[in-house]
Order: sequence, then structure tokens, then C-alpha cells
Amino acid sequence: MAKNNQQETQQEQVATTVSGVEQFFKNNQKLIEWVLIAIIVIILGILALNKWYITPARQEAKAQMFPAEQLFREGNFETALNGDGNILGFRDIAENYGKKAGNSVYLYAGLCNLQLGNNEEALNYLKQYNVKDKILQGRAICAMGDAYSNMKDYNSALGCYKKAAALLDNELAAGYLFKAALVSEEIGDKDGALKLYKEIELKYPQTVEGYDIQKYISRIENQK
Repeated sequence: MAKNNQQETQQEQVATTVSGVEQFFKNNQKLIEWVLIAIIVIILGILALNKWYITPARQEAKAQMFPAEQLFREGNFETALNGDGNILGFRDIAENYGKKAGNSVYLYAGLCNLQLGNNEEALNYLKQYNVKDKILQGRAICAMGDAYSNMKDYNSALGCYKKAAALLDNELAAGYLFKAALVSEEIGDKDGALKLYKEIELKYPQTVEGYDIQKYISRIENQK
């Protein structure tokens, strides 16, 4: 009997809840209709914006990027960055299109500035570069380290090189560790440099850096 009473109570509660929901929709039918219409309008607006503005802008930006990328590969960093009146350079593409041109515009602009000795501008662009690919991440972070090193901000440079090396476990990491070791020597941290050189010797002996690493290790050990 108690079980039947419990079931009846539960059924009454469900019925009350259903009735309440039905009453809510009945009392607020117009409001609900307007909310649904608003949602549909927003969705259609987003689709239209993407079709008629964002997608064409991306296509246009990519078309503008192509000649600048060619100039970059040829080593013409000045024109690749600033354009020549006939084509846009990475600077104008980044300013006019932003991320519609893709994240790579910031990497290219940063590397061009680095090659031209504009270290602060290089950092400004490279800090805006954001990508999941660890190889490209490492390249950008290493470039930031180069900019800091050029500015003689060796502590920041060291942090960048170590961060870049920590992203990877291949020959690229050896190059970043080597730069970190050289900077460590520059700031007088010979123990830190020796540790980094030995890490290259242990992990990456077959790399370009690894072939000659023993002479760097011997040089520091002989100074002690």
C-alpha cells in the first residue's frame, strides 16, 4: 500500500510539472516566438556575414600574401615587408586584413623585421603569432630569442631558446639548446652553458651542433 501511495504521489508531481510547463508556454507563447525568430535571424546573419564578407576577405588576403611570400623566399625582406607600390607587403597585409590573412602573416612580418634589424617590431609581430604546430611555435619563439639577443636582453633570450627547445625532441631542439648555451656563456653562467652543451652531446650527437659539441664542452671544462 505504501508503495502504491508513493507511485501515486510521483505521478501527481509529474503531472503538476507537465501542467506547469504547458501553462508557461501558453502564457509566454508570443515571447517564445519572438525569441525563436531572433535566434534564426542571428544565425542567418552569421551565415551571410561569413559568405559575403569573411570568406571573400580571407581569399583576398591569401591572394595578397602570395607575392610577399615569394619575395620572402628569395631573401628580399625589405620588399616582402613593406611592398613596392604594386604589391602589398606583410606590414600592410597584417594591418588591413589582420588574422583573415592567417596567423602566418605575423610570423613573416616578424622574421622580415628581424632580418632588417628592427628587433622591437619583430617582437611585436611574433608575439601575435599563435599556432598549434610545435615546429612553427619553436621557430617563432627562437626568433623572439634572437631579437632579444640582438637587443642584449640576454635573460629574455635565454628563456625563449629554452622554451623553444622544450617544445621539440629533434635536431631543431639541438639548435635552440646551442643558442641557449651561447647566451649562458655571454651572461657568465658557464655551468649552465656546460649543462646545455652536454644535453646536446647526450640527446643529439648526430646533429650539426652535436658533431662539434665536444670542443665547446672541453673549452669550458679547461677554464675551471
